[in-house]
Amino acid sequence: MHALIVVSHPDPGSLTHAVAAQIAAGITADDGSTAELADLDAEGFDPRFNRADLQGHHRNAPFPADVLAEQARLDRADAVVLVFPVYWWGMPALLKGWIDRVFSNGWAYDDSSGQGVLKKLGHLPVHLVGLGGADDRTWQKRGYTGAMKTQIETGIFDYCGAPARSSTLLLETDTGDARAHLQTARSLGQRIAGNASAVGR
Repeated sequence: MHALIVVSHPDPGSLTHAVAAQIAAGITADDGSTAELADLDAEGFDPRFNRADLQGHHRNAPFPADVLAEQARLDRADAVVLVFPVYWWGMPALLKGWIDRVFSNGWAYDDSSGQGVLKKLGHLPVHLVGLGGADDRTWQKRGYTGAMKTQIETGIFDYCGAPARSSTLLLETDTGDARAHLQTARSLGQRIAGNASAVGR
């Protein structure tokens, strides 16, 4: 299996990047499994949904080349893993903009049939890994965990038909034991590869 790991953090020395690297190591420990790291910041991806994106959405023009390149990268993947720090109880603007632009009408879904939304990404399992500074009590107190699941898993990926296979929150990242988070990340990578192998992907 081949996984695309999308990481959104401006500091390559961050725990977010270290977690992404451990997920990749866990995936590639499985014979025959590969992982590609998409570092949105280092690659200079422009997250701003622009007029060309809008023209593509309305099918008045092709999508921009950078969007088509990201879609091609996703088309090559058997699974996608999003690794990101939690900003204001959601994903960073860079990652959200990547989704805004790349998960486009006609590729991720199709709403032009008049028969409702055609979900086009049923073949692409998604794994979410968020890193948060707060503790679990804070997350549960205001219902932030459920809110993120509704916003991201249901609002984005279920809309496109992409099954959210796992959602992991690594909390207390500023004060906790980074080694435990890195071990969790490696184990997650191994499970991703193992689950894909079990279904012959």
